[in-house]
Amino acid sequence: MTILHDINPIAVPLPFWPHGIHWYGLMYLAGFAVAWWVGHRRVRAGRLPGVDDAGFGDLLFYGMLGVVLGGRIGYVLFYAFDEFLRDPLFLFRINEGGMSFHGGLLGVMAAALWWSRSKRLQFFDTMDFVAPLVPAGLGFGRIGNYIGGELWGKLTGGSWGVVFPRSDLGPYTGRSMEELRKLHASGALDAYARHPSQLYQAFLEGLVMMTVLLWYSRKPRRRYAVSGLFALMYGVFRFLVEFVRVPDEKLGYLAFGWVTMGQVLSLPLIVLGLFLCWLSHRQPMPPAPVALPSSRDEGVHAPVP
Repeated sequence: MTILHDINPIAVPLPFWPHGIHWYGLMYLAGFAVAWWVGHRRVRAGRLPGVDDAGFGDLLFYGMLGVVLGGRIGYVLFYAFDEFLRDPLFLFRINEGGMSFHGGLLGVMAAALWWSRSKRLQFFDTMDFVAPLVPAGLGFGRIGNYIGGELWGKLTGGSWGVVFPRSDLGPYTGRSMEELRKLHASGALDAYARHPSQLYQAFLEGLVMMTVLLWYSRKPRRRYAVSGLFALMYGVFRFLVEFVRVPDEKLGYLAFGWVTMGQVLSLPLIVLGLFLCWLSHRQPMPPAPVALPSSRDEGVHAPVP
């Protein structure tokens, strides 16, 4: 069974602003909201010793800046550098799309490093705390990609998948949505159905990673362990999904007719993840976390993720 992608990317039309409020932007807000909720509970449970709610609020704010700035700068450097050289203002045209996870990760790491130094905390203690908060944003971001009908997968070659109107539909490319609905109902578009790779990534990078990382970090873990698991899981998941995802049209395949930029950027994460997991075994086991006192309860708290 094939599905015709027929979703308006604008969630809330605004008469005074032609672009309106896009689902993609709302997905970012949802990711930050989940990160705040989970992070707040973990701070209250003493998962980041020496940090209170106000300190975590600062960390989250700087992390948000790191995601947005790093994600955009990373996209321009990794995927659209030629266009940037032709028109440097392209960097600021975020409304045209273009964000990179790897750039966003570097932005978050830079923000976490600056915040850790200001708090005199060990950088990887901060990263181990932050790692379980990130997958929610990844998952919601990929759902935003799907709603926007972008970053689609390869043709399924079967009688199932999703037909994306913005992709290559052969002789039907550029047809109106009304025409495409009729063509889809007749079965004429079945040959152009593609893998919904955005949803594969939302499941793996979002739901699976968040579940595993929250479960793994419920108990005290040695330094580097949680960060290493995050890097390893993301690198492997992204590398695998790239096999059914269409490469960036500006770059295509980089080597052997199948290597993509996403895979090239994910390999260092896999290596880093393995190294951090190995390094964690050389670290002492941390003490059990001590929950922060609250005005409602003198230090007794329910278990948190």
